[in-house]
Amino acid sequence: MGNVHVLDHPLIQHKLTFIRDVSTGTKEFRELVDEVSTLMAFEITRNLQLQEVTVETPVGPAKSYTLAGKKLGVVPILRAGLGMTDGIIKLIPAAKVGHVGLYRDPETLQPVEYYVKLPSDVEEREFIVIDPMLATGGSAIEALNSLKKRGAQNLKLMCLIAAPEGVALVQEAHPDVDIYLASMDEKLNDKGYIVPGLGDAGDRLFGTK
Repeated sequence: MGNVHVLDHPLIQHKLTFIRDVSTGTKEFRELVDEVSTLMAFEITRNLQLQEVTVETPVGPAKSYTLAGKKLGVVPILRAGLGMTDGIIKLIPAAKVGHVGLYRDPETLQPVEYYVKLPSDVEEREFIVIDPMLATGGSAIEALNSLKKRGAQNLKLMCLIAAPEGVALVQEAHPDVDIYLASMDEKLNDKGYIVPGLGDAGDRLFGTK
Protein backbone atom coordinates (compact mmCIF):
# COMPACT_ATOMS: atom_id res chain seq x y z
CA MET A 1 0.00 0.00 0.00
CA GLY A 2 1.11 3.56 -0.62
CA ASN A 3 2.78 5.06 2.42
CA VAL A 4 1.23 7.98 4.28
CA HIS A 5 3.68 10.65 5.43
CA VAL A 6 2.48 13.26 7.93
CA LEU A 7 4.95 16.14 7.78
CA ASP A 8 5.34 17.31 11.35
CA HIS A 9 7.91 20.05 10.75
CA PRO A 10 7.30 22.79 13.35
CA LEU A 11 6.89 25.56 10.75
CA ILE A 12 4.30 23.51 8.84
CA GLN A 13 2.34 22.81 12.01
CA HIS A 14 2.57 26.44 13.18
CA LYS A 15 1.24 27.83 9.89
CA LEU A 16 -1.45 25.15 9.64
CA THR A 17 -2.90 26.43 12.92
CA PHE A 18 -3.60 29.83 11.32
CA ILE A 19 -4.90 28.21 8.12
CA ARG A 20 -7.51 26.39 10.23
CA ASP A 21 -8.49 29.53 12.18
CA VAL A 22 -11.94 30.78 11.10
CA SER A 23 -10.83 34.37 11.70
CA THR A 24 -8.02 34.16 9.08
CA GLY A 25 -9.04 36.27 6.07
CA THR A 26 -8.65 35.42 2.38
CA LYS A 27 -5.36 37.27 1.83
CA GLU A 28 -3.61 35.74 4.83
CA PHE A 29 -5.14 32.31 4.16
CA ARG A 30 -3.80 32.37 0.59
CA GLU A 31 -0.32 33.43 1.77
CA LEU A 32 -0.22 30.74 4.45
CA VAL A 33 -1.27 27.97 2.03
CA ASP A 34 1.45 29.18 -0.33
CA GLU A 35 4.07 29.07 2.45
CA VAL A 36 3.04 25.65 3.74
CA SER A 37 3.11 24.29 0.19
CA THR A 38 6.73 25.41 -0.17
CA LEU A 39 7.65 23.77 3.14
CA MET A 40 5.86 20.55 2.17
CA ALA A 41 7.60 20.55 -1.22
CA PHE A 42 10.93 20.72 0.60
CA GLU A 43 10.00 17.53 2.48
CA ILE A 44 8.43 15.70 -0.47
CA THR A 45 11.56 16.17 -2.60
CA ARG A 46 13.94 14.91 0.07
CA ASN A 47 14.66 11.64 -1.79
CA LEU A 48 15.24 13.04 -5.28
CA GLN A 49 18.30 11.50 -6.90
CA LEU A 50 21.49 13.52 -7.30
CA GLN A 51 24.39 13.27 -9.72
CA GLU A 52 27.92 14.47 -9.07
CA VAL A 53 29.26 17.35 -11.16
CA THR A 54 32.33 19.57 -11.07
CA VAL A 55 32.00 23.35 -11.00
CA GLU A 56 34.63 26.05 -11.03
CA THR A 57 34.47 28.30 -7.98
CA PRO A 58 36.45 31.56 -7.74
CA VAL A 59 39.07 29.54 -5.86
CA GLY A 60 39.18 26.33 -7.89
CA PRO A 61 37.25 23.22 -9.02
CA ALA A 62 34.68 21.73 -6.64
CA LYS A 63 32.78 18.47 -6.71
CA SER A 64 29.11 19.21 -6.20
CA TYR A 65 25.67 17.83 -7.02
CA THR A 66 22.69 18.51 -9.29
CA LEU A 67 19.33 16.78 -9.57
CA ALA A 68 19.30 13.62 -11.67
CA GLY A 69 16.68 11.18 -12.79
CA LYS A 70 13.08 11.91 -13.60
CA LYS A 71 11.82 15.37 -14.43
CA LEU A 72 9.13 16.77 -12.15
CA GLY A 73 5.55 17.84 -12.79
CA VAL A 74 2.99 19.48 -10.51
CA VAL A 75 -0.72 18.84 -11.10
CA PRO A 76 -3.24 20.86 -9.09
CA ILE A 77 -6.78 19.51 -8.91
CA LEU A 78 -8.96 22.47 -9.91
CA ARG A 79 -9.76 24.73 -8.36
CA ALA A 80 -8.43 24.61 -4.80
CA GLY A 81 -5.18 22.93 -5.85
CA LEU A 82 -4.23 26.17 -7.62
CA GLY A 83 -3.64 27.73 -4.20
CA MET A 84 -0.76 25.33 -3.56
CA THR A 85 0.91 25.52 -6.98
CA ASP A 86 3.04 28.67 -6.70
CA GLY A 87 4.44 27.58 -3.35
CA ILE A 88 5.87 24.45 -4.96
CA ILE A 89 7.05 26.14 -8.16
CA LYS A 90 9.04 28.66 -6.12
CA LEU A 91 11.15 25.77 -4.86
CA ILE A 92 11.18 23.75 -8.12
CA PRO A 93 10.97 26.35 -10.91
CA ALA A 94 11.86 23.85 -13.65
CA ALA A 95 8.81 21.68 -12.91
CA LYS A 96 6.06 21.65 -15.54
CA VAL A 97 2.49 22.31 -14.39
CA GLY A 98 -0.50 20.29 -15.57
CA HIS A 99 -4.14 20.66 -14.54
CA VAL A 100 -6.99 18.27 -13.80
CA GLY A 101 -10.56 19.61 -13.55
CA LEU A 102 -13.31 17.55 -11.96
CA TYR A 103 -16.95 18.19 -11.09
CA ARG A 104 -19.35 16.13 -9.01
CA ASP A 105 -22.22 14.54 -10.90
CA PRO A 106 -25.39 15.73 -9.09
CA GLU A 107 -27.08 12.34 -9.45
CA THR A 108 -24.30 9.85 -8.81
CA LEU A 109 -22.23 12.25 -6.63
CA GLN A 110 -19.15 10.80 -8.33
CA PRO A 111 -16.35 13.04 -9.69
CA VAL A 112 -16.37 13.48 -13.47
CA GLU A 113 -13.36 14.66 -15.46
CA TYR A 114 -14.01 17.82 -17.51
CA TYR A 115 -10.50 19.15 -18.17
CA VAL A 116 -7.05 17.58 -18.32
CA LYS A 117 -3.92 19.31 -19.66
CA LEU A 118 -0.55 17.71 -18.99
CA PRO A 119 3.04 18.11 -20.19
CA SER A 120 3.71 16.15 -23.39
CA ASP A 121 6.37 13.92 -21.78
CA VAL A 122 4.04 12.39 -19.20
CA GLU A 123 5.80 9.03 -18.98
CA GLU A 124 9.16 10.64 -18.17
CA ARG A 125 7.98 12.79 -15.26
CA GLU A 126 7.44 12.28 -11.57
CA PHE A 127 4.15 14.04 -10.77
CA ILE A 128 3.02 15.63 -7.52
CA VAL A 129 -0.79 15.84 -7.51
CA ILE A 130 -1.96 18.59 -5.15
CA ASP A 131 -5.22 19.47 -3.44
CA PRO A 132 -5.56 21.14 -0.02
CA MET A 133 -8.09 18.60 1.23
CA LEU A 134 -8.40 14.83 0.99
CA ALA A 135 -11.92 14.26 2.28
CA THR A 136 -13.94 11.44 0.67
CA GLY A 137 -11.03 10.64 -1.65
CA GLY A 138 -13.20 10.68 -4.79
CA SER A 139 -11.50 13.62 -6.52
CA ALA A 140 -7.99 12.42 -5.70
CA ILE A 141 -8.72 8.91 -6.98
CA GLU A 142 -10.20 10.24 -10.23
CA ALA A 143 -7.32 12.70 -10.75
CA LEU A 144 -4.79 9.89 -10.28
CA ASN A 145 -6.84 7.74 -12.69
CA SER A 146 -6.70 10.56 -15.25
CA LEU A 147 -2.92 10.78 -15.06
CA LYS A 148 -2.40 7.03 -15.22
CA LYS A 149 -4.69 6.76 -18.27
CA ARG A 150 -2.35 9.20 -20.03
CA GLY A 151 0.81 7.29 -19.19
CA ALA A 152 1.97 8.71 -15.84
CA GLN A 153 3.85 6.07 -13.88
CA ASN A 154 5.38 7.87 -10.93
CA LEU A 155 2.85 9.74 -8.80
CA LYS A 156 2.66 11.33 -5.36
CA LEU A 157 -0.34 12.99 -3.70
CA MET A 158 0.15 16.06 -1.49
CA CYS A 159 -2.64 17.55 0.63
CA LEU A 160 -2.76 19.88 3.61
CA ILE A 161 -5.24 17.85 5.61
CA ALA A 162 -7.01 14.52 5.20
CA ALA A 163 -9.69 12.34 6.72
CA PRO A 164 -8.77 8.72 7.44
CA GLU A 165 -11.72 7.54 5.31
CA GLY A 166 -10.41 9.31 2.21
CA VAL A 167 -6.84 8.17 2.78
CA ALA A 168 -7.96 4.54 3.05
CA LEU A 169 -9.90 4.74 -0.23
CA VAL A 170 -6.98 6.35 -2.10
CA GLN A 171 -4.64 3.67 -0.75
CA GLU A 172 -7.05 0.96 -1.90
CA ALA A 173 -7.46 2.45 -5.40
CA HIS A 174 -3.82 3.51 -5.87
CA PRO A 175 -1.56 1.41 -3.61
CA ASP A 176 1.53 2.62 -5.51
CA VAL A 177 0.98 6.31 -4.66
CA ASP A 178 2.60 7.83 -1.58
CA ILE A 179 0.46 10.41 0.26
CA TYR A 180 1.97 13.48 1.94
CA LEU A 181 -0.06 15.43 4.52
CA ALA A 182 0.39 18.24 6.98
CA SER A 183 -2.30 16.66 9.18
CA MET A 184 -4.41 13.52 9.42
CA ASP A 185 -7.63 14.79 10.94
CA GLU A 186 -10.26 12.96 12.98
CA LYS A 187 -13.03 12.00 10.55
CA LEU A 188 -15.60 13.05 7.95
CA ASN A 189 -18.93 14.44 9.11
CA ASP A 190 -22.27 13.47 7.55
CA LYS A 191 -21.86 16.20 4.91
CA GLY A 192 -18.47 14.93 3.79
CA TYR A 193 -16.46 17.71 5.48
CA ILE A 194 -13.22 16.97 7.29
CA VAL A 195 -13.48 17.40 11.09
CA PRO A 196 -12.01 19.60 12.49
CA GLY A 197 -10.68 20.56 9.07
CA LEU A 198 -10.49 24.13 7.79
CA GLY A 199 -13.81 24.65 6.03
CA ASP A 200 -14.00 24.85 2.24
CA ALA A 201 -10.46 25.47 0.99
CA GLY A 202 -11.57 26.79 -2.41
CA ASP A 203 -13.95 29.32 -0.90
CA ARG A 204 -11.37 30.49 1.61
CA LEU A 205 -8.66 30.78 -1.04
CA PHE A 206 -10.74 32.69 -3.55
CA GLY A 207 -13.17 34.60 -1.34
CA THR A 208 -16.28 32.81 -2.61
CA LYS A 209 -19.17 31.21 -0.77
